[in-house]
Amino acid sequence: MTAPLTAGANPFQDRETGRRLIARIGEKLDRLGATERKPVRLMEICGGHTHTIFRHGLSGVLPAGLEFLHGPGCPVCVLPMGRIDDCVAIAEDPRVIFTTFGDAMRVPGSKKSLMQAKADGADIRMVYSPLDALELARRNPDREVVFFGLGFETTMPSTALTVLKAEREGIANFSLFCNHITIIPTIRAVLDTPGMMVDGFIGPGHVSMVIGLKPYRFIASQYDRPLVVTGFEPLDVLQSVWMLLDQIDRGVVEIQNQYARVVPEEGNPQANAAIDAVFETRPFFEWRGLGSIDESGVAIRERFARFDAERRFAVRSPAVAEPDSCQCGGVLTGTVKPWQCPLFGGACTPESPVGALMVSSEGACAAYHQYGGLRKGAA
Repeated sequence: MTAPLTAGANPFQDRETGRRLIARIGEKLDRLGATERKPVRLMEICGGHTHTIFRHGLSGVLPAGLEFLHGPGCPVCVLPMGRIDDCVAIAEDPRVIFTTFGDAMRVPGSKKSLMQAKADGADIRMVYSPLDALELARRNPDREVVFFGLGFETTMPSTALTVLKAEREGIANFSLFCNHITIIPTIRAVLDTPGMMVDGFIGPGHVSMVIGLKPYRFIASQYDRPLVVTGFEPLDVLQSVWMLLDQIDRGVVEIQNQYARVVPEEGNPQANAAIDAVFETRPFFEWRGLGSIDESGVAIRERFARFDAERRFAVRSPAVAEPDSCQCGGVLTGTVKPWQCPLFGGACTPESPVGALMVSSEGACAAYHQYGGLRKGAA
C-alpha cells in the first residue's frame, strides 16, 4: 500500500541516504533505551507530514522504539460543525455565489455538507485562490460573492491580500467568511492536555514560512520540549526525527530549522504585515474535537467590516455536539490512535466520513485508511 523511499532524480527521496538516516535513528533510540513498550513519541503537527510518513512507508521501516502522534495541523479537520452549518446557510441564500476550496466541500455539517447543499441547488463554486472569488465578484455585480476563508497562517496572507485588493478596487459585492486559525495557541492547547505524551514536535514547514521560528520558542522555554521545523520530503522527516532524538540524547531543548532551504528564521515580513492589517485575534474559537481554544482564530478588523460575511449575513455559529463515539479530539491531541476509534473503518470511511479527520486529504484517519494502517501495530 505504501511507496517506500526510492532511488531517482529527487535527492530528498534517495534510498541509500534514507537507509543511513534510519540506521542513525536506530542508534539514537538504542542509546535512549527506547522500546515498543516505552517509545519516544514525536508529534507531527501538520497533516502534510502525516501523509509523507504513510505515503513513503516511514512508519513501517523505523524502529519500534519510535512512535508518531498525529497533531491538529489540518485546518479542514478541525472546522466545527456549527461553522459548516453557517456556510450552508449563507450558500443557500439565493443572492449568493459561495466559493470554497475543494477539500472543504465534503466536511459534514449537522445536516448536510457543502457538497450536499450544492446538489440541492445552492450556487457553490470551487476556486483555487481567493483572487478567483474576487474575479467572480467583478463578473457578477448583481450577486453577492462570498469566499470561505480557512487555514492556518499558510493561507491567511493570500486572503488578506485579496481583501486589501477588494478595498483598493472598491468592489462592493465581495465578502469573506473568515475561519482562519492560528497555530501557536493550538500547540499550547496540546501541551496543556492532561496526559500529554509528546516528547518532541515535527514543526509545520508551510506555516513557518510565514511566522518564522521565534513564535515557537515558548515550547522549549516553558514546556521543555524540542521542535524541529520540517520539510515535506521523506528525507526531511527522517532528518528531523534524528535531530529531535539527538537533542533528547544530548539533554538539550531547542527550536531548530531543518527546512532552512525554504523557511527564513524571521518568517515573511510582507505576509505578516498583510495579516496584521486585515485580521485581529478572536477571544476564542471553537475547534472540532478540541472545544474552544483562546485566541486561536482571527476575525476581520472593523476597517474592513463591509467585507465581513459574518456581519453581512448574521451567521449563528450554533454549538453542535460531535457524533456519538467519534474520537477526533483524542486523535488530534495524540491520546488516541485512529484505529482505536470505534467508528474507524466501519461507520466512518473516506467514502462515508463521520469525523472530519476522515474527510480531508491531510486527516490522520484518512491517512491510516488510505495507506493500510487499519489495525493496531500497522503504524
